[in-house]
Amino acid sequence: MGETEFLLDTMTVDDVMKAIGAINAGGSTTEDAAVPRGDWREVLGEKPTPGQALEAPADSIGLFDDDVMRLVSLKAIEKSVAKCTRCRLYKTALNPVPGEGNPKAQLVCVGEAPGGTEDETGRPFVGAAGNLLNKILAAVELRREDVFICNVLKHRPPGNRNPLPDEVTACTPYLIRQLELIKPKVIVAFGGFAAQTLLDTKTPIGKLRGAVHQYRGIPLVVTYHPAALLRNPAWKRPTWEDVKLARRILDSPPRA
Repeated sequence: MGETEFLLDTMTVDDVMKAIGAINAGGSTTEDAAVPRGDWREVLGEKPTPGQALEAPADSIGLFDDDVMRLVSLKAIEKSVAKCTRCRLYKTALNPVPGEGNPKAQLVCVGEAPGGTEDETGRPFVGAAGNLLNKILAAVELRREDVFICNVLKHRPPGNRNPLPDEVTACTPYLIRQLELIKPKVIVAFGGFAAQTLLDTKTPIGKLRGAVHQYRGIPLVVTYHPAALLRNPAWKRPTWEDVKLARRILDSPPRA
């Protein structure tokens, strides 16, 4: 197809699923041609010869030497987050919020950062927004314990301010490693910040949702954050369409 995302304005969900299947069945994209098959971290251990490009995702360069990328389980990540001092947020947060759920989840929900209730409990997506997320999952026949839920940041920014770039840089390896260990079939990015971080883009959420993106070969669907839906109920309908799309991907046949 030559692209890594499909706009749904002119395609049905079935068309999208067929297109995804065609790619998985042997089609290639420009991105596929640039990235070798197998574990991308193996490539990071190789030193390119003169004139040879290092074939790995741009945002992974340098992560191979990060201790976080050597953590062997989600429990190990949780313990590391509990004592993390990689950025200033540990000084003001009450509790770390590493994430929770099924370590073999086929669907991973990613949000922005812990809020006040999450900071108090050490759990992601609780309180009013968490209750709404539970209902969203239930609407597509998923329980909270079936999925894995986490945020880009693992500590709450003071006053729920926007994350700062150095905080994102410090915390992103945890998220990357979580996704690498879980190997989900689909990721749902809740909110513009999570979507922009995972897709390495500044494109607004209104233009990102309604499409199937790719995060290192994993289909990624963008939708509105439950907290935003509480403020703007008009976004519930498009969110429902997005989550149904994620469910269709989840139910699609395994990759060939």
